[in-house]
Amino acid sequence: VTTNLNINFLRKPEPNLDLIGESWLMKVGKRLIVGEVIIYSENDPEPVAHATCTYSLPTKSLPS
Repeated sequence: VTTNLNINFLRKPEPNLDLIGESWLMKVGKRLIVGEVIIYSENDPEPVAHATCTYSLPTKSLPS
């Protein structure tokens, strides 16, 4: 379950170019996973967006 998603749009991407995303997990805990993504226009080193996401791992329920 996504508990938080934040996207910062930093600038307009270059037209007619693909978007490239670099992502990684910042923290993997017992209950939460936090990830980060930086998005670039192809062949441009300046980011166009930055996103972070927190995901809550579901708990295992016992059969009734």
